[in-house]
Amino acid sequence: RERGITILAKNISIEYKDVKINVIDTPGHADFGGEVERVLRMADGALLLVDAFEGPMPQTRFVLRHAIDTGLKIMIVINKIDRPGANPEKAYNDCLDLMADLGATDDQLEFAMEHVVYASAMNGFARLDPNDGNMDMYPLLDMIIDDMPAPEVDENAPLAMQCVTIDHSNFVGRIGIGRVYSGTIHQGDQILVVKNDGSSATATVKQLFTFDYLGRTECQEVAAVVGIDRTDIGDVYTDPENPVELEPIEIDPPTLSIVFEASTSPLVGRDGDIVGARQLKERLFNEAENNVTMKIEELEDKSGVEVSGRGILHLSVLMESMRREGFEFQVGRPRVLFKKDENGNKLEPVEQAVVECPDEYSGKVVEVFGTSGGIMTSMDTSGIVTHLEFKIPTRGIMGLKNRIMNVTHGEGVFYHTFLEYGPYAGEIGNRQNGAMISMTTEKAVAYALGTLQERGQLFVEPGTECYEGMIVGERSKAGDMVVNIARTKNLGNQRSSTSDISVQLVPPRTFSLEEALEYIADDELVEITPKNIRLRKRLLNATDRKKAAVRAGQVNK
Repeated sequence: RERGITILAKNISIEYKDVKINVIDTPGHADFGGEVERVLRMADGALLLVDAFEGPMPQTRFVLRHAIDTGLKIMIVINKIDRPGANPEKAYNDCLDLMADLGATDDQLEFAMEHVVYASAMNGFARLDPNDGNMDMYPLLDMIIDDMPAPEVDENAPLAMQCVTIDHSNFVGRIGIGRVYSGTIHQGDQILVVKNDGSSATATVKQLFTFDYLGRTECQEVAAVVGIDRTDIGDVYTDPENPVELEPIEIDPPTLSIVFEASTSPLVGRDGDIVGARQLKERLFNEAENNVTMKIEELEDKSGVEVSGRGILHLSVLMESMRREGFEFQVGRPRVLFKKDENGNKLEPVEQAVVECPDEYSGKVVEVFGTSGGIMTSMDTSGIVTHLEFKIPTRGIMGLKNRIMNVTHGEGVFYHTFLEYGPYAGEIGNRQNGAMISMTTEKAVAYALGTLQERGQLFVEPGTECYEGMIVGERSKAGDMVVNIARTKNLGNQRSSTSDISVQLVPPRTFSLEEALEYIADDELVEITPKNIRLRKRLLNATDRKKAAVRAGQVNK
């Protein structure tokens, strides 16, 4: 709700003119794309919802590509036509261009051209023409009922149902949610469960639910099945006598991994209630039950748990919800997951990045991408803003948003979505500037910070609890610097009327969770507590860090 984005695919149902319409909402961000690919199997058609002012966004591309590949019939809904500066005609043409660009068939394009609705959800109206004066939603519902293909189900054929998403209840365990392709299913039925790898087992249906408006009710029609142990995405529930085969569901593999560890900070336990490694492990494995797009494994040396997901946003949403539950933990730098192709060449995830910025900053943006391994694929200067598109390795995306905001003076808009696995792009430059590291465990003092702010940018303010090894600022040069943040003024016996005027401090730089994860280097950690996000070195003691650097051959003895 805080970010205004959809994270999970949810389904509801409405009844209109004695017809039940099941509605599925899918996330738009590629980070949560694991939800999209599966739930589209449940649908017969799609409504492409586009803002009349902004037109199709980069993430629209992602979901639309999957809908077109699945062969769904697509209706276009242009929303927010009452917005100042809205241009419904342009948005509509952009949608058709995008569909053609993504390889839509002639049938799909023709269907989309004939089925366009102009709406304002806030004012509760849908119109076939932006100016026809209609003030209710019925044109949209009528169009869905009249022209969307209805599901074709042969009730007398053997049962075939595919589980496309999993819910979890503390009382009954896993609940498989999916669509019945043929046959019927009843409470108490013996069914055959066929896994993705081909293995099968029989099970008994203990309870059945269907979706009714925003909730669930027990019923004879199907949506959710209780009673199948360890059910998983892609499982086919079928008739034991006449099994039906459905093609397995593939989920895109994760592209990033982060190691979660129990916090070892000197301030551990001050903010959160849950600090133990065992509780952290239990919570993460519990997440694995509910969240199939994440891969969660314990490290071999038992020092932490590795969580792999589709992007930084995907992983930071898990961290944010754990933080609010009262957990304290620390995480390392996100690592990109490499693959090998058939010839043994190294492949890495490549993203499509889009930047929109005023024309005068476009050169600087191209320069920033150039140093991060990005390749420009298109540049459009026809509008008010310049529209740039790049292909860039996921490793290069880390920390890029801040740099783009800096060079465009905050006027740039930046999105990126996972595109494909491409050839390894070689070394990419990391953060150039060194860190300022606290040498003692004390509260920061204004006098000390006053002299330090001339050497770089601070991350803490007077009164902040700091500890040895915590990163308190960024230097303006390369190389780390150990600083004393608790130095006070030595008092002599002379007084001058002006020298004791209080120190003028610049406000410190604050980090959101994603910014902190993108900022840190390999030898640093982010410490996450319910109230604070702190950056720290993996080794807190300066002597230990020197010894480790000598061992790694980075420093001469």
